[in-house]
Amino acid sequence: MAIARPQTRQFESFTTNMEYARQLITAGQSLHGLQPGALDIGDLYRAAWVQAVSAVDHWLHEELFRRVAELAAASGARLPVQLQKYQLPLSVIEEVRAGQVTLTDAVLERVRSEWATRPLHNPKEIARAYRLVTDDNLWSKAAVQLNEWFQYRTHYDADALKEKFSAVVARRNKIAHESDLEEGHLKRRRPITDADACDAVDWIERITLAIATVLD
Repeated sequence: MAIARPQTRQFESFTTNMEYARQLITAGQSLHGLQPGALDIGDLYRAAWVQAVSAVDHWLHEELFRRVAELAAASGARLPVQLQKYQLPLSVIEEVRAGQVTLTDAVLERVRSEWATRPLHNPKEIARAYRLVTDDNLWSKAAVQLNEWFQYRTHYDADALKEKFSAVVARRNKIAHESDLEEGHLKRRRPITDADACDAVDWIERITLAIATVLD
């Protein structure tokens, strides 16, 4: 079944970043069996894993900012509860009143200052950030969407989907922060295969596409 992809600059960037992750896996596969002495082919799979998590993190930020800007600029639009209650400093409100900045720009800049440097790797943090743009339970709806795409051969719920996402991020963190070393070892790294990396990249893409779909 063909799944429609969002036609936005943000999602196009995500797609490009994910293609790079897949190219890293392909490069590793092409070297399989050769195993050059100076290169651990597994590092290409690790790089693909990190790239995929970076891709979704970047998309989550950019999509959040895009949607906040659109909602803030839409006159008379029904706003999510958290965006309705979003607070601006009095100094910023005065700038809006004086015409020095638009309300849309003021809100967007405030949201950027709050979220731009915070990794969106934790499902709870993702849900918290996205309450600014939707009142729906993001993970529950994404799980339902995935089950529909799988023609209900799967039965994911919000917790299962968050667990799947967190598992991919956890391995990424071991790669990025611990050199993927096995517990108690300073040289031996955790095994990784092209199939492992492909599965991680596929899951990041599925989850991201499900989130993007239910937001529209």
